This record gives sequence, C-alpha cells and structure tokens, in this order.
Amino acid sequence: MRFVGRGFRGHDPAWSFSPLSGGGAAITGGRFNRKGEPTLYLSLDVMTAIGECTQGFSQRLQPLTMCEYDIDCEGIADLGDDAGCASLGIDPADLACGWLACLRAGRQAPSWQVADRLKAAGHNGMLVRSFVPGATARNINLVLWRWGADLPHQVRVFDPDRRLPKDQTSWS
Repeated sequence: MRFVGRGFRGHDPAWSFSPLSGGGAAITGGRFNRKGEPTLYLSLDVMTAIGECTQGFSQRLQPLTMCEYDIDCEGIADLGDDAGCASLGIDPADLACGWLACLRAGRQAPSWQVADRLKAAGHNGMLVRSFVPGATARNINLVLWRWGADLPHQVRVFDPDRRLPKDQTSWS
C-alpha cells in the first residue's frame, strides 16, 4: 500500500541534527531491526511518539527534540490490526515478541524474522501498533527500512525555519 501522511518522533537532542538517519536504531537494534540495520521508527501521532520515548513507563520524561515528518511511501505493509496481519500471514504474537530478551540472549527475534520476510517481499516498511504498556489499537507506528528524499519512498523532516542543528557541535 502507499502511505501518505505525517509521522512524529522524539529524538535525543544530541542526535537531533540527523533526524532522518535511522542510525540510532542501527546502533542499538530495535523491535524490527537487528544491530547494524538503519531503521526509521515513526509514530502517527505525537502522544504515541512520546509513549515510545518513555516505553510507557511512569518515569520522568528526558529532554527530547520532537520532529514531524511528511511521508509519501510505496510498499508499506499494513499490520496495524489482526486482519492486516492475517492477510499477510503474520502472527501478531511475532510482532509483540520480547525482542530485547532475544537480542541479549543472541537469538533471532520473531519480529526480526517478520521484517526479513516483508523486506524480501519488496515492502519498504510497515504500519504496526505500538507495544508500549498502555497502548491501544489507536497507537500506530510506521517502521521504515527504505526511505529517502525522493519518491517512491519519500520522507522529509518538517523544519521550515531550519531550527534543527546541522551537526553535533551544537551540543558541545
């Protein structure tokens, strides 16, 4: 499917000069990417983005740079509900797996295997519900494995006044 809309992400201010890199996910790994695989994780609304930043815990909110993105991407799998999962033969339990425990144990997370399957089938990303504690069916994320400045998988950060820093020296 083609996704055209807006996305949101809260960034560590020290890395806000690179809001389109997917590099943070490549460094740490994530639910839908192994270490070394750049992946852009976005939420479809601001409150879901904040929930993702805190992982739904009641801890205090660390400083963030909140960014909004304009998205026009082809090849997006819609796994936002059970019907979408069923249409692609995806077990929702694989999406919700304990990926961090798998990472720490050196095992392949089922969610990574789902991402592998979707990428091999030509998908550039997927819509998927948030798995933070307290998330509902309305909390949807967009996970991108292929994106760039141009169509057919265009993602642009909304920064008309050029407020984002150009490099990390802004934080020295």
